[in-house]
Amino acid sequence: MKIAFFSTKPYDRIWFEPMGKEYGFEIRFYEVPFHEETVSLAKGFDAVCIFVNDYVNAEMIKQLYDMHVKAILLRSAGFNHVDVKAAEDKIQVLRVPSYSPEAVAEFAMTMLMTVNRYTHKAYNRTREFNMSLHGLMGVDFYRKTAGIVGTGKIGQAMIRICNGFGMEVLAYDPYPNKDLDVEYVSVQELMERSNVISLHCPLTSETKHLVNADTIAKMKDGVYLVNTSRGALIDTDALIDGLVAGKFGGVGLDVYEEEEGIFYEDKSNEIMRDENLARLMTFPNVLITSHMGFFTREAMQAIAKVTLENAYALENGLPLVNRVGSEAVK
Repeated sequence: MKIAFFSTKPYDRIWFEPMGKEYGFEIRFYEVPFHEETVSLAKGFDAVCIFVNDYVNAEMIKQLYDMHVKAILLRSAGFNHVDVKAAEDKIQVLRVPSYSPEAVAEFAMTMLMTVNRYTHKAYNRTREFNMSLHGLMGVDFYRKTAGIVGTGKIGQAMIRICNGFGMEVLAYDPYPNKDLDVEYVSVQELMERSNVISLHCPLTSETKHLVNADTIAKMKDGVYLVNTSRGALIDTDALIDGLVAGKFGGVGLDVYEEEEGIFYEDKSNEIMRDENLARLMTFPNVLITSHMGFFTREAMQAIAKVTLENAYALENGLPLVNRVGSEAVK
């Protein structure tokens, strides 16, 4: 099988190159993202492998189908960047449903602790021998209420962490897990009761802008919000309005609504033309990272393993257990 990898970085090759050889795959790594202008690079390949900020629309699906590309391999759990309905009966879409839930959940709590206790600011201060504590006061999370939106594997890992902190945990999921010892409530109740809100749900038509002006208004003053899932779960304009109004104790964003073309790239020598992102950077209680919650050795190894297992299953006519069909799209 010949596979074209897009949006690849040096750390991708570390895992995929040796594993690909073990499977006997011929892999070509492209650093460019996958979109309408680069889809022609897929000609002659059996599959394309893309990352979270690439996209595949209906017209691209048609072009891939005409080029006899058999599969779109996703190096991610989310699939909102692919027109899955257009791919039905044309091209297989295969994802990595789980790699390291703990990696993302641990990072979510890291972000919460950082924006709460200002460890990033303390680090910069003390390196200049500024030992003042002014402006660094946080709150105890012990006995506070954590609201977890989405109780899949990552959400469950986050619940375990919050339990370890001695927090009361609420959860919302349209498909409650009866085996999970947690109090399920409505989105509205979760927003109203939680001191900390952590988002761990996929991006669908139902969850887009789940955090908006109305839900922010229902939140407690001083609430902490962290998003390690997908940027469009939060209405950025509404978030900025809430920050200006002093609604939030702290906000941690590992994802951003318009991150395509920005995250995973070095833009340090360029003018940031995204005014909302530039504005978010000005708030002292906002921490933004570049979609790195998944980025551990264990997770990268698991992503490579499952991605190539998906390709192997397709090549050898085995069950496609990680196939994404149109029934998954809401």
